Amino acid sequence: MHAGEFDDSGSLSTSTTSSVPLPSNEYNYLHAAASNVLGMAQPPPSLGPIYQHPSHPEPAEYQYNRGDPLVITGQPTVPQEITSPSISYHSPPSPPSRAPTLNVMDNSSEVLDIDRRLVSDRSMTFTPETLQTRTTKAVDLRAPPYTKQYIDDYRQRIKADPDPEAHFAYARYLIDAARKVGADAKDQRAVKKYRDALIQEALRVIKRLATQGQPHDEAQFFLANCYGTGMLGLQVDHEKAYHLYLQAAKQNHAAATYRVAVCNEIGAGTRKEPPRAAAFYRKAASLGDTAAMYKLGMILLQGNLGEARNGREAVGWLRRAAEQADVENPHALHELALLHEATGGQIVPHDPLQAKEYYSRAAFFGYTQSQHKLGQCYEFGTLGCPVDPRRSIAWYTKAAEKGNAEAELALSGWYLTGSEGVLKQSDSEAYLWARRAANKGLAKAEYAVGYYAEVGIGIKQDVEFAKRWYMRAAGMSLTHHTHVFHSALIPHIAQGNKRAMNRLTEMKRQGNKRANMARPTRQQAKDECVVC
Repeated sequence: MHAGEFDDSGSLSTSTTSSVPLPSNEYNYLHAAASNVLGMAQPPPSLGPIYQHPSHPEPAEYQYNRGDPLVITGQPTVPQEITSPSISYHSPPSPPSRAPTLNVMDNSSEVLDIDRRLVSDRSMTFTPETLQTRTTKAVDLRAPPYTKQYIDDYRQRIKADPDPEAHFAYARYLIDAARKVGADAKDQRAVKKYRDALIQEALRVIKRLATQGQPHDEAQFFLANCYGTGMLGLQVDHEKAYHLYLQAAKQNHAAATYRVAVCNEIGAGTRKEPPRAAAFYRKAASLGDTAAMYKLGMILLQGNLGEARNGREAVGWLRRAAEQADVENPHALHELALLHEATGGQIVPHDPLQAKEYYSRAAFFGYTQSQHKLGQCYEFGTLGCPVDPRRSIAWYTKAAEKGNAEAELALSGWYLTGSEGVLKQSDSEAYLWARRAANKGLAKAEYAVGYYAEVGIGIKQDVEFAKRWYMRAAGMSLTHHTHVFHSALIPHIAQGNKRAMNRLTEMKRQGNKRANMARPTRQQAKDECVVC
């Protein structure tokens, strides 16, 4: 596969009914995804996107998301062998890459270490043969040992190192060590006491770096996250967190600058100041923060925070964010896809193929909204995609595995009718997937659960139970407007809610007469918005 190309097949295999890769020792999501607990099967671990909403990529919580390995600069250098025809020398390693696919050296691997002490012969000449060799284990600084002896040695070495980066790396190491040291010890009370001492030592180092002398911006950012979330036992204090973010932002720390903007937008640790928030979003974007680029693009696209709409500049920032997209920041790709998909748009030309490419890239990074969109494309044959039930089900499954309610409802529709050679029809799975989506508050799914209960699909026929779900679906949008129903609100109610209200009215008119409702075909289910 060439760089920049994405496999939008959903990792499908033509020889199996369900070609979505499944983790070992887990049930098949396509055939029994929600069977263990009614509608509440535990979803698999998510990729952890930190941004919960397209218009708000960063949640209000203050989380430290520096997952890249840290170089512990105050420790002995790991030898890397450079060979010549006659003799071997050693050079220190370069810092570890920031790429998420970094290969970490196996600690158990044996390397040949040359003893640097040259041994002379009687003639006072040196030859390669006179070099003594011994076999030792290499210490990988990206995965150092977590033992008391190593910690004590590291503590002594770091005292003589004036580099603040080395001290910050030491503090991070102590935090990691506090999680891992003594896992197999019998006296866990003593281990807990020792771990607490390591955390306190790490906090002292970080606080000193953040507040004394020339403040260290990464230490300020890390400490701000601790105060924002209560991490490492600190009491949550949004004002302290905001102050530290601001101090780091003054040193042009991009992520801290973005957090200052978020705090000013939502009023966390400071008062709400939309113009100030917009200014800091712009500064963070200029410093290269991907989330800030996306956020600034959306602000200019929608005219938020007091900024005038500027579609051209907005698209520019979105494209810059898309160039830096990754697992944590796929949002700009999805937004650009929406813009290219829209017909009659004046900001970018209508281009279905370009839209599909952006959706595919975002889906590749695990963005569930894009994965759901690709499921729709292959179900209905839109954006240049062929109608392909296998790919449609695969993409819906990928999104549903991460809890996307729309994808869960779409899978319910596929289970309702099945797909020959791809997915076996299952009433129970159709009901359970709809129930799972309904439990998340999706009105269309609530209507579907009511319909299934009324007809008796995947659940025993129960008209009263169906009424409760119809009422729940119908009441969703009403609470957004008023507590008292008024006929003028009907046009503003979502299609699923309006259909639920109509069904309740019909059931009331029929009284105790049970309606003779037949099972819908897949097309009828779509036309009647049972699972759309």
